[in-house]
Amino acid sequence: MVFKNVYEDDIYSDAYSKLEFPNDYYLAYRDLPEIFSEHVTKTSGKAIDFGCGTGRSTRFLKKHGFDATGVDISKDMLDKARVIDPNGSYQLIKNSDFSNLEKDSYDLIISIFTFDNIPGVDNRANIMKGLKNLLNAEGTMILLDSTPELYVNEWASFSTKDFPQNKLAKSGDKVYDIITDVEDRRPCVDILWTDDDYKICFNTAKLNLVTTHNPLGKAEEPYNWINETKIAPWVIYVLKKTKH
Repeated sequence: MVFKNVYEDDIYSDAYSKLEFPNDYYLAYRDLPEIFSEHVTKTSGKAIDFGCGTGRSTRFLKKHGFDATGVDISKDMLDKARVIDPNGSYQLIKNSDFSNLEKDSYDLIISIFTFDNIPGVDNRANIMKGLKNLLNAEGTMILLDSTPELYVNEWASFSTKDFPQNKLAKSGDKVYDIITDVEDRRPCVDILWTDDDYKICFNTAKLNLVTTHNPLGKAEEPYNWINETKIAPWVIYVLKKTKH
C-alpha cells in the first residue's frame, strides 16, 4: 500500500513547523506532564520522540527535563528541527530500523500523531515491537493519536465537514481533515484506526496497556471549544513491556 501524506510536502511541512500548541494541540499536550509524573520511573531520563517531524514534541520533552532524541524518516523535517533547535539531538531512521539506537536503554518513548500516518496492521505492530526493544525494563511508551471521532466532527483546530466519506471509513482506511490553525488548507490524509485494532497491535508487540486517557476540554480554558468538552479528539495510550 502506497501512502503519501501532505505533511511530506515541503511547503506544507514548513507551515506545520511553525505550529506550536494552539487549540486542540494544547489539549493534546496538556495532560502529558502529569502522565509523565505518574507513569515514567525516571522523569529526567533518556527519551525518544518517534516521528518527531520538526521537533515540537522533542522540544517539549527537553522542556520537561528529559534527555530527548527526536527520530524521523523525513530528512527535510529533521533539517527544520535542527534549525529551530540547533542544540537538539535528531536522527534519521528508516521505517522500523532502530539499529542506530541503543536497545534496553530508554526510560520513555513518545509517539505523538505518528501512528495516524502509518498504514498496515503488520507494519504498525512491527514498529511497536522495535520501539519496545529500545525501552529499559521499567521504561514507558506513550502513544498519542487521533480518535475515530476526530474525523466525523468539527473542532477548534480541525474541520471534517467537507469529507462525509469519513463516516463510512473502517479501520485501516484513509480519512481526511483540514487543519484550520495553518494558512495552508489542503486536506490532510490520515489512516483511521480503532481502539480495538490498537489493542491487537499492543498484544502482538507484547506491550502491556497500563491506561488509556481521552483528554477533554474544560469550559474555563481560553479556547473556543466546539465539541471538545464532550467528545475527545485524542487518545493517549500508556504502555509498558510485558513481563515474562
